Amino acid sequence: MCRSLEHLPITCLERAKELKARFGNFLLKQELNIMGHSQKTDKLTLENRQKWSQSFHELLLHKEGLCAFTAFLSSEFSEENITFYLACEDYRNTKNSSKLCCKAKKIYEEFICSDSPREVNLDHETKTITLKNMEQPNQSCFTLAQSKIYTLMEKDCYPRFLKSTVYQELITQHLG
Repeated sequence: MCRSLEHLPITCLERAKELKARFGNFLLKQELNIMGHSQKTDKLTLENRQKWSQSFHELLLHKEGLCAFTAFLSSEFSEENITFYLACEDYRNTKNSSKLCCKAKKIYEEFICSDSPREVNLDHETKTITLKNMEQPNQSCFTLAQSKIYTLMEKDCYPRFLKSTVYQELITQHLG
């Protein structure tokens, strides 16, 4: 019953992308409404939201900032970057060495190898180094790849996020 999208006419593919973007925006608005209602417990103040513009690191430190940034990336069809970054964080914090090999393989297959479902944009050299690191997985196996994706998000996606209506609405939400 489920067929590949390649068989659909280009107009159908364009429509599907448009619907996904609109659905993503709907979900984002729902998420932001939920965040607004939980403000009293999370102490999400205008000052906290404004700190997100000071540095990308500051944005990622706040769960609400991470949530808003992830929703923004979803609307741009590039959520694989933050998903990969977070998977690497989880991997790096794994204490049980017997789980490292399994997690490393899963991350590599999902994000790094060619034609993976959520392939991140890494150069050939970084992919090669990461594959070599996987021969004996340890907590720093993905450090280089994670660093490259962090830099990509910081230099490319983060400035667009700060100019986006998503972020601007979060800032003006307290002012109105």
